[in-house]
Amino acid sequence: MVQTINALTPLQDARAILAQNYDLSFSKAVERSTEKVFERVKDKIPEIEWPFYAPLIFQINVLKKEKDAVILAHNYQTPQIFHGVADIVGDSLQLAVEATKVKQSVIVQCGVHFMAETSKLLNPGKTVLIPDSRAGCSLASSITAADVTAMRDMYPGVPVVTYVNTSAAVKAVTDVCCTSSNALDIVNAVEGDTVIMIPDQFLAQNTAKKTDKKIITWAGACEVHETFTADDISEPAPRLSHCQDHCPSRMSPRSHRCSRFFGLHRRHDQLGKDRKATPRRHGHRMLDVR
Repeated sequence: MVQTINALTPLQDARAILAQNYDLSFSKAVERSTEKVFERVKDKIPEIEWPFYAPLIFQINVLKKEKDAVILAHNYQTPQIFHGVADIVGDSLQLAVEATKVKQSVIVQCGVHFMAETSKLLNPGKTVLIPDSRAGCSLASSITAADVTAMRDMYPGVPVVTYVNTSAAVKAVTDVCCTSSNALDIVNAVEGDTVIMIPDQFLAQNTAKKTDKKIITWAGACEVHETFTADDISEPAPRLSHCQDHCPSRMSPRSHRCSRFFGLHRRHDQLGKDRKATPRRHGHRMLDVR
């Protein structure tokens, strides 16, 4: 009988299932094989916990070679994955680009669902696996293909520009995709003086400030990005005058006004590592931002 392991499986139960087929003992061979990985993560993972993780890392790396697989991992993954088993790391755009270059026949996408979909679209002949298909993105789940179709009916002839962090179904009913770095160029390049820009309201609002076109958007947002406020950025500024504050393009315009640098995720230093973001639900409705 096949036993499924996912994010809801208790850790000890998952390990017991894996131990039926894999040696998860912390042997000298495992220790030697993973010592370089431990050097990279020892400031994040206590030494006493390493014998628990090292055999998993060792077995995954062995299995990759056996199955002709490559692991693409998002920057937000845990240190064990990011440093231990990932072959390629980056933000969602970078992973999409790198997915077109891999030689292996199997891609394991350690990220959210739309990232795996993107890898499959770019590699239709390869097998693309996601460790947990329920790994979702609040922004991507904020809009459906039916919502886009309804907006098209409401604004006939208006081009639809869609941020890449969306499902394949949504991409299929839009005109062009954009990234946070080329959003302004794409908006200015499409025909007409009005653009539907979905689903990230903050990216749309920040883009609207730099174009003469009217932008209609959707009230979607990353539940982490929308948690940060202008006060979160400005409050520590006097005490950290020697530091740069970096603000993603997909944060609120008010946050941008308090930041000295904003732009694409992969250009940022990681800030606020220990901050606990409180997920909040947001209404899914259309917004006319200009």
